[in-house]
Amino acid sequence: MAWTPARGWAVLGPLLWGCALALQGGMLYPRESPSRERKELDGLWSFRADFSASRSHGFEEQWYQRPLRESGPTLDMPVPSSFNDVGQDGQLRSFVGWVWYEREVILPDRWTQDLRTRVVLRIGSAHYYAIVWVNGVHVAEHEGGHLPFEADISKLVQTGPLSSCRVTIAINNTLTPHTLPPGTILYKTDTNKYPKGYFVQDINFDFFNYAGLHRPVLLYTTPTAYIDDITVTTNVDQDTGLVNYQIVIQGSEHFELQVRLLDAEGNVVAQGTGDQGQLQVPAAHLWWPYLMHEDPAYLYSLEVRMTAQTAMGPTADFYTLPIGIRTVAVTESQFLINGKPFYFHGVNKHEDLDIRGRGFDWALLMKDFNLLRWLGANSFRTSHYPYAEEVMQLCDRYGIVVIDECPGVGIVLVESYSNRSLQHHLQVMEEMVRRDKNHPAVVMWSVANEPTSILRPAGSYFKTVITHTKALDPSRPVTFVTNSNYEEDLGVPYVDVICVNSYFSWYHDYGHLEVIELQLQTQFENWHRTYRKPIIQSEYGAETIAGLHQDPPLMFSEEYQKSLLARYHSVLDEKRKEYVVGELIWNFADFMTNQTPQRVVGNKKGIFTRQRQPKSAAFLLRERYWRLANETRAPATGHDVCKAIR
Repeated sequence: MAWTPARGWAVLGPLLWGCALALQGGMLYPRESPSRERKELDGLWSFRADFSASRSHGFEEQWYQRPLRESGPTLDMPVPSSFNDVGQDGQLRSFVGWVWYEREVILPDRWTQDLRTRVVLRIGSAHYYAIVWVNGVHVAEHEGGHLPFEADISKLVQTGPLSSCRVTIAINNTLTPHTLPPGTILYKTDTNKYPKGYFVQDINFDFFNYAGLHRPVLLYTTPTAYIDDITVTTNVDQDTGLVNYQIVIQGSEHFELQVRLLDAEGNVVAQGTGDQGQLQVPAAHLWWPYLMHEDPAYLYSLEVRMTAQTAMGPTADFYTLPIGIRTVAVTESQFLINGKPFYFHGVNKHEDLDIRGRGFDWALLMKDFNLLRWLGANSFRTSHYPYAEEVMQLCDRYGIVVIDECPGVGIVLVESYSNRSLQHHLQVMEEMVRRDKNHPAVVMWSVANEPTSILRPAGSYFKTVITHTKALDPSRPVTFVTNSNYEEDLGVPYVDVICVNSYFSWYHDYGHLEVIELQLQTQFENWHRTYRKPIIQSEYGAETIAGLHQDPPLMFSEEYQKSLLARYHSVLDEKRKEYVVGELIWNFADFMTNQTPQRVVGNKKGIFTRQRQPKSAAFLLRERYWRLANETRAPATGHDVCKAIR
């Protein structure tokens, strides 16, 4: 029987279906171990966009039932990458609707013949709505373009057995008022101006809606009885580190667990048994942020060994989780890591680069981290969506503190505050916390960026989202990124830290740098007087064309960007002595946006170009960040941390 989308399908397809179900199972990162293997599926996939007027030919003709090449021409498409900028087809770059990916996979014999082996297909990110088939059999669906999902395909590949399997993934990048981020489809009905059936995707956020398989796709194995999830929280009692763990096992009710904690040299420092408990680590090495300690980002390894009885006999599973021992706390005027005041001096970013779009790239990732360290940045916000898991892992390793933000950007329509939107928002927060809960670098969750939260439904909506997030993870504070124009913001009362975006002398008072200090002081004083919470200047900056110079400074010149930042910094230096706990420049690098008269091939507010070359402001910020870092001494020694690291 043919698989068909829901009735009422237009461009949106299954995006019109009902609310998602509650999450089932864990989402541990696939790591190889004595009991686990993984097979990368990165590389060239067969690809086709469904350009039919209804965008439904793929379903009507059941493209998933046979190799994609048999139903028409295909392109070679690299995975991971966005599909938009790889080719020379302008229609594909701005395409809205269903695209189809396919890959034939050769399977090891032991995966297909050993019934004690569980085979799992994992998609790191598919933007925005994805449907997955294996050998023509529907195995998974997922809504949301920035978090992983997976399917157990053991029964499919162990029937025969088979030496290969065909993976087909259909992806729809359409955004609606109920997606995250939201959007709308605008139908242009004036046939004097537009062809029949013409429509465009309208969005209320300032970055390009790249689409495709953005992160690694892979197969991995576990035993049929396996370690499904691990949750770790840490604390400190004087100099003793406390590691609390909970472990979930699937596939057997008769199991034993051994847990060991190893230090960076591989020495066992604590051990326990059972699916929950506390490990005590005398004289623990704490996880400190970059530039806050002479030995930052110290990681232990939590080794979990499970032995279980199954219907097919005894089995064992092994999983190793890197962890950092650290604490996070918030007062009325401070953000504390390990009991010491922490000041965020960092950046906002995007996963964005020429050609690959939002596709994951190791070389780009390492370049960005090297630039962050050169800059003296100790933190960033994942504006405006969760970044790849590998990014979080490097933050753990390098001590870069993360404000982990969900895709709640561009929420401006009343329809986007409906119960349907709320249920999806809650699920996204569950998926994000489930994936990132064990990363010591993640110190705070962000539930939204600049929504129109002065609308009446916003208060109860964000109260629910924030309360739900705190219940999912009581160990971390929650923030909500607001705009300086919304001083009656209905979401702010429920957060622990106020993040404020402002663009004085850019989006208003054009060119009048002299008003920045007064307006910024007023902003901070109003927010703190009302809510008595620490504040982060979560965005500020100016559009800058690299190589454009004007003195006296004029808008879009490198001199204007530097002058604007310097005026912000003078107020930040005053207020950080009181209750301002951080500053994050917008933006780390230039990035692509939709085409508008206000954007010249993207947003140019980066201190680096899109190709990661510095503008003048990068050197100004570097001097400032290293000076700020030198004011935070190593807790034990008090020596110049920055001099030691540089």
